[in-house]
Amino acid sequence: MTPVIAFGEALVDMLSSRLGDGADSETETFTPYAGGAPANVAVACARLGVPSRFLGMVGADYFGDFLVQELTRHGVDTSGIARTGEARTALAFVSRDASGERTFDFYRPPAADLLYRPHHLPGGVFDVRAILHCCSNSLTEPAIAETTFAIVGQASAAGCLISVDVNLRHDLWPGGQADARRVTRLLDRAALVKLGREELDALRGEQPVDTWFRDRFDAGVRLVIVTDGPGTVDVRTAELGFVQRPPPVQAVDTTAGGDAFTGGLLAMLARDGIDAPWHRDAGRLRAMVDVACRCGAHAVTRPGAYTALPTTADVRF
Repeated sequence: MTPVIAFGEALVDMLSSRLGDGADSETETFTPYAGGAPANVAVACARLGVPSRFLGMVGADYFGDFLVQELTRHGVDTSGIARTGEARTALAFVSRDASGERTFDFYRPPAADLLYRPHHLPGGVFDVRAILHCCSNSLTEPAIAETTFAIVGQASAAGCLISVDVNLRHDLWPGGQADARRVTRLLDRAALVKLGREELDALRGEQPVDTWFRDRFDAGVRLVIVTDGPGTVDVRTAELGFVQRPPPVQAVDTTAGGDAFTGGLLAMLARDGIDAPWHRDAGRLRAMVDVACRCGAHAVTRPGAYTALPTTADVRF
């Protein structure tokens, strides 16, 4: 089985007790949940039985301890986590509306995950070919962006498969707007790209959708998946395309839905092996996306991130 290595931010989601606006007299409390998009994916894969490792940096503080403990508890190899006293572990205060859809208030920058550099990589990390997964949150500042590109370059040279979930959070970028060119540069180094419908529109600008897809495939991307919350999933490769609908569920908290989807997809890919012609097999892709959809649907029916992610007992495949 191919191992999965996730690189990027691990942070603490402080989840509000309120759903919707809440009553004026209601006392709002926040419960800490371990999170961070790449860390969520690492946990998702581990809970689905895939060897999983996380690379990143957390603070030498209580929340850093909490994240390392939670990652370890869920079966993730944390030997690639660096600690620093120069910045605190990132926090995200998460509010939810009545349908479970969330909004974030990030306490980042400064944050420890932005200080990770290539010299923090453990020796021999890519000696075994793996799936390297990352997202755009490690592109928000020049130094961490160059670190991300350097790590992706090392992994690619070692024969790893690169997976990117766009996961745009405009509030994390200077000026409140993501750099579409920088994000696209990362996508074009990936074999597998996952993004939401709104993220696709933000990245393509005035470019026609089909032209945007063609440019990605010309750059070497093998698979692009566009999700739309509970709506249909658009699956495209250079040779084929289809849509698939997730199972209907009552959402409680959508925080981990997209990461659970990605984890399910990568777990299926890890089981098949990265050398199989998975991107040319419509039947196999449908099966992969079906598992991914069921993983995402399971996660949104539970609060938090790591604890909401399904196990092999929850999603049989």
